[in-house]
Amino acid sequence: MQRNEEKGTQVVVPHLAESLVSATVGKWLKCPGDDVKEYDVLCELITDKITVQMPSPIEGTLLQLLVAEGEEAAVGSTLCLIKEPEDHGPNRTDDYSGRLSPVVQRLARELKIELSDVRGIGLGGRISRKDVLAYGKKASSAIDSAGDEIKAVSPARKTLAALRRQSVSDIPHAWMMLEADVTSIVKLRHRLKDQFLRDEGVKLTYTPFVLKAIVNAIKDYPIVNSSWASDKITIHKEIHVCIAVGSGHDVVTPVLRNPDRKTIAGIAIELEDLAERARAQKLTLTDMQGGTFTFFNTGTYGSILSYPIIQDPQAAIVSFESIVRRPAVIHEDCIAIRSMANLCLSFDHRILDGVVAGRFMQRVKQYLEQFDPNMGIY
Repeated sequence: MQRNEEKGTQVVVPHLAESLVSATVGKWLKCPGDDVKEYDVLCELITDKITVQMPSPIEGTLLQLLVAEGEEAAVGSTLCLIKEPEDHGPNRTDDYSGRLSPVVQRLARELKIELSDVRGIGLGGRISRKDVLAYGKKASSAIDSAGDEIKAVSPARKTLAALRRQSVSDIPHAWMMLEADVTSIVKLRHRLKDQFLRDEGVKLTYTPFVLKAIVNAIKDYPIVNSSWASDKITIHKEIHVCIAVGSGHDVVTPVLRNPDRKTIAGIAIELEDLAERARAQKLTLTDMQGGTFTFFNTGTYGSILSYPIIQDPQAAIVSFESIVRRPAVIHEDCIAIRSMANLCLSFDHRILDGVVAGRFMQRVKQYLEQFDPNMGIY
């Protein structure tokens, strides 16, 4: 934050992480002319890991936005100008407070519209509610000659697209799938879920059980918990699992740290906390950093088969598919109705070959099928 007597106080892009050199403005939550208090959220900043909220470092009036939505700004560069209460003198020509109603300002914030881009057709160029709505409809989508709707790509979606394209182009993906009999886990969860909800206030899902099996298998095959860096492979001593969580129309991957040191109950409680904060968009940059492996419970959405994309520079990602009851052969020639589920592994073929990947998945299967319906989870 730097002060300029003529232009007000400069609010700059903060140093959010050691490796971060820039951030993209996702959307402005305040408009020129708005009064802001200290710690009011000015805008959202998108990094390659997470969207974070940028609070105002001072109280005053927002004068000017210097970085548009979707534009990238370097750490230390100026985002906007704020006029502090002790500053005197007339407003700048781009201060809209004198010719905008509170209704218009609030609508612009809700629609994430930069008012400096809106042309007012009222007296003296005054911007009306109708002007904002018309601009918002034009900016958010358009209709081509074939009648198809064309929607603008959000900054967050652009960032995700770039990361996924980089992962697919840089990492030679290989894929493997196997099925596991999870009947014992289904029985165990059914026995405990109601009491767990009463005691902990948290739903007991299948994810903690699957995660426990996966991290136990990672301890047996540590090479799976590694990352690639040009001329070296780093095998990470600690296990930190990125958990894919749906947040609005996007997916975020907060990190569950050291699940190998936690009980199934402990994993369930921490997962619920991460999921709630993800849905409320209250995750911090720290929540998103340091992942060494990724897990996605695609079965939540009814999927039975998937091909997940690895998070660069990690070595692998596992998806757990829907649990399906179907006939299966048990005890030589006996057939019974069992709860079966597919597990899909995408792995970096520079780090892992098919033999190690296969052994790792077989070990996950063994741990899944070793659960006792009568065991405890604490």
